[in-house]
Amino acid sequence: MLLQRTLTALVLAPLVILLILLSSTAVFALVVTLAFLAALWEWTQLSGLKSNAWRIGLLLVSTLVFALLWWMRATPLTPLLLAAGVAWWLLACLWLRHFAFGAAPTRENLALKLLAGAFVIFPTWVALISIHGRLAHGHWWILLALVIVWASDIGAYFSGRRFGKRKLAPQISPGKTWAGAYGAMLAGVLVAMIGGWLLDVRDARLVALALLAVVTVAVSIVGDLLESLMKRHAQVKDSGTLLPGHGGLMDRLDSVFAALPVFAAGLLLLGL
Repeated sequence: MLLQRTLTALVLAPLVILLILLSSTAVFALVVTLAFLAALWEWTQLSGLKSNAWRIGLLLVSTLVFALLWWMRATPLTPLLLAAGVAWWLLACLWLRHFAFGAAPTRENLALKLLAGAFVIFPTWVALISIHGRLAHGHWWILLALVIVWASDIGAYFSGRRFGKRKLAPQISPGKTWAGAYGAMLAGVLVAMIGGWLLDVRDARLVALALLAVVTVAVSIVGDLLESLMKRHAQVKDSGTLLPGHGGLMDRLDSVFAALPVFAAGLLLLGL
């Protein structure tokens, strides 16, 4: 399993990096849209939506929403959607605290989870396109955001294995520990400060960027836990089988979906 995960990562990571750094914002938006539609398909399944006809219908509606968001990019709607994304992940903390909420397979809970999927998917799309198309060196800022999340995952893994004793959320994800969370934040801050320095961020703004990395990593952990909660409710191990050794797209993007709106909103507030 570890070898399979490593090989998949070695193939996908360079492709993702090349897409971010070399593509135009239009091409980048198209590829991200396709990936997010695939993730949304998995989310509908985790939500308990059984009918493929309804799931296809939701994907068609979502495609129209993505097209509308593209048409309305670089408007006052962008910060509002980013704020909605940040607010959603704060609300998700309450859901994690009351983890049994929404577990019953009722129509009301299905509707709730599908609505939650909209807050997971669309603000992140807005965040990615906003950074890629608006910021100077926007390509590099997106790569930095992803590397912060990737580094935090690695930091959490090794610090959790070495020092992890006290569980972070045993009822939701028994493998996660507080030591892993601290290791994730440390790794994320180090990457943010190095990346910020290379992107010519200096003085107090570099400290602010480090603080933003702490918040970003903390929210990325919430994203990971929320997807784990969804899988527990659905009684499945993985969100899908698209990526060998990794499960589905949601299994790989759960942290990113949470981190990007927060990171993008932070960059906006910092004037970067």
